[in-house]
Amino acid sequence: MSETLPRYRRWLRALGGLTRRQLRFTLMLVGASWGVVREACRPTSWRRTVIYEFKSTLRQAAGGGLFSTLFTAGLTGFGIVAQAIYWLGIAGMADTTDSLLATVLVREIAPVLVGVILLGRSGMLSLTQLGQLTLGGELRALQGQGIDPFLTLVMPRALAMMLSSFTLGVVFSLTSLSVGYGVCRLHSIITMPLWTFLYDIVGAMKPIDYVGIPLKLIISGFLLSLSTQLTGLDATRSDTIATLLPRGFARGILVIMVTNVILGVLVA
Repeated sequence: MSETLPRYRRWLRALGGLTRRQLRFTLMLVGASWGVVREACRPTSWRRTVIYEFKSTLRQAAGGGLFSTLFTAGLTGFGIVAQAIYWLGIAGMADTTDSLLATVLVREIAPVLVGVILLGRSGMLSLTQLGQLTLGGELRALQGQGIDPFLTLVMPRALAMMLSSFTLGVVFSLTSLSVGYGVCRLHSIITMPLWTFLYDIVGAMKPIDYVGIPLKLIISGFLLSLSTQLTGLDATRSDTIATLLPRGFARGILVIMVTNVILGVLVA
């Protein structure tokens, strides 16, 4: 009996260590999310440097990602919206076009593609910057000077990415629907005006979609920014930028997919 107890303790220790390692980043993400929300509600947190970082990130994420969003939305409108309208009309199911576009494009596709665009353009940039600061020791120097990196860098970037995700999501949805309408109107598949087409799609949305779609965009952009930033801040001496980038990209994609799946189930 006395010999089996140490064996069970070793198994429990190994199981506990594995669980802590697997859940460590998730717990970091939850704690950082609460920290950003708490500090953002304090007026004293919004100093001049924090406001500058917020505006700079917002300009880089929303302004810099606008062309990529428009281009991706144009391809989506041509490849998905126009094809859906055409083939549903051929199949005699034109009445379901509005609900299908509202459900598939606006609610499911737009948040995922916008998240991927933000991950590639802004998330990887934040990861690289913070990873270099961590590996080079500049973050410790900032802390030694009394500057809190979380308050100065992490909080404004997460809020700016959150706002950028919502803005680009609206732009993506309107652009893709407009391009799809233009293609179908050019080929005389539909004859209604553009505003009537958009009004019918908005009318086909469920009341819960008016809450669920903005939540997907906001939460996805918020957690995406935090996941990439925390990856850079969590770098160790054995890490390099070459090892941090794949890790951050995988975590970012996972955050986007998990967020959209969970919220999709909750607001369905």
